[in-house]
Amino acid sequence: MPELHCRLCAAPLRHTFIDLGMSPLCETYIEPQQLDQYETFYPLHAYLCEHCFLVQVGEYVTPEHIYSEYPYFSSYSDSWTEHARRYCEAMIKRFELESDSLVIEIASNDGYLLQHFVKQNIPCLGVEPAANVAKVAQKRGIQTVSRFFGETTAQDLAHQPGKPDLLIGNNVLAHVPDLNDFIAGMKLLLKSSGVITMEFPHLLRLMQANQFDTIYHEHFSYLSFLVTEKAFSNHGLTIFDVEELPTHGGSLRIFARHAENDALPISGRVDTLRDQELKFGINKLDTYAAFENNVCETKRKLLEFLIKAKRAGKQVVGYGAPGKGNTLLNYCGIRTDFLDYTVDRSPHKQGRFTPGTRIPILHPDRIMQTRPDYVLILPWNLADEISQQMAAIREWGGQFVVPIPEVSVL
Repeated sequence: MPELHCRLCAAPLRHTFIDLGMSPLCETYIEPQQLDQYETFYPLHAYLCEHCFLVQVGEYVTPEHIYSEYPYFSSYSDSWTEHARRYCEAMIKRFELESDSLVIEIASNDGYLLQHFVKQNIPCLGVEPAANVAKVAQKRGIQTVSRFFGETTAQDLAHQPGKPDLLIGNNVLAHVPDLNDFIAGMKLLLKSSGVITMEFPHLLRLMQANQFDTIYHEHFSYLSFLVTEKAFSNHGLTIFDVEELPTHGGSLRIFARHAENDALPISGRVDTLRDQELKFGINKLDTYAAFENNVCETKRKLLEFLIKAKRAGKQVVGYGAPGKGNTLLNYCGIRTDFLDYTVDRSPHKQGRFTPGTRIPILHPDRIMQTRPDYVLILPWNLADEISQQMAAIREWGGQFVVPIPEVSVL
């Protein structure tokens, strides 16, 4: 096996963070006519760089292969769309965005976020590599270009439509194989007085809450604040503020500017979070050593629950077909022997099957028809939203189950 090197600092990768075995791409859903065909499985092995402490998986497939045709549409989560609406309102107010401002979002998906700027007559542009998803945004009246972002794209955008006052990247930084090219592109594109905001799952929370299922091939990197701050600084960008968010099991929203832009002072929250991570030991190899043991124990507990339920004659089904769910199902070896089916609100997934485990994905109405005893919520970060939407299962004694941080019956 060729030696892997850190995508941020190029040091050799010698330390395992977690080895989840072999797994297919988690967003490659199986069509009925493909059920008798093979799937390609890749190593799902996350490494820790001992020099810069970036946690990362190898690039076994190119972003073009993953994202050229993508099945994830952000608008199918009500809570996520509402999160985006509140964000837009806050940014408009905080940075005094108006009709002569410009907002650019990298990885803008189906326009779930930019639509709120459009409603306020603020010019915006989406940059979305998945052509099928970009078309949906364009149909909604949101100007969108279908390109991968990096220095080359940034150079073109800086000429037309120009440099933005606000440059957004929500849940994209982890999906980038070449972090240095991506951050350099943001530096190049950003207006001299402009602001970058980015949201991404926080490695600290992943470790504390045992969120191993958020590791998959489409997520190349798993970011601490310490690593992110250094990466941005290396490209002349300063993180001047940070917020901790509940989204995706615990995320960060960072605010960055050009290092030379002293008009935006550094918030005390930056020092507070950095100190919190250092106290946790985010810069010490020993801190990462226990994670794999915790993951193995979670797998055992989930399988024990499912075995006990099935032996008692209970019906267990899933809710959702997210990427994290597919990591969980493949790592634990959960197929239709444990889950009869799963459901999803997205019509782009309905009628297909989960990758690797081949569990049918149906419309949520099927739960009301079959009245299962347990509903395993695979997108556990949306457990509150889903349990409210599907509260009717309690009429026949049905119960919700979440698998992370460990099995819990709600």
